Amino acid sequence: MLIQGGDGWAYDIGFGGLDHIMASGMDFTIMVLDTEVYSNTGGQRSKATPLGAIARFAAAGKRTDKKDLAAIAMSYTNTYVASINMGSNSAHSVKTMREAVEFNGPSLIVCYCPCIEHGLKDMSESIAAEKLAAQTGYWLQFNRYPGKKFNLVTPKPSKPVSEFMNIQNRFV
Repeated sequence: MLIQGGDGWAYDIGFGGLDHIMASGMDFTIMVLDTEVYSNTGGQRSKATPLGAIARFAAAGKRTDKKDLAAIAMSYTNTYVASINMGSNSAHSVKTMREAVEFNGPSLIVCYCPCIEHGLKDMSESIAAEKLAAQTGYWLQFNRYPGKKFNLVTPKPSKPVSEFMNIQNRFV
């Protein structure tokens, strides 16, 4: 069964249910579309919002770290866990989605999704933002099969992370 939802559901409102599914050992594939902010409410901070990011109810910048949903999921030794960035590496994204669906047990994929609330002029800039997130090491791409080693797919950063942060209105 496939479950897809946004970061507001996965990190905050529905986290208890998400945690229950991962702990159950049942065959579910969960894809979290992570915009790092409550996008549908106009950009409120959430547990997915990174440290220092400006958002509604965090005008001076969020004062706590982003919840590490993937690390929490990896604490379950029976769960396939991955992080993808479709605009940066579509081949890895497709391979990961296939592996997650084929895995017999709980699977969690966290997918970076740029948002208009990040200060993009319009969504036509999202692919460039996704590529820059990978080039700067801001968003890591990886896979972790239970019982196998962690596989980091993100290349070594080729640009400073400030380059990514400077194109967004949330890191001022």
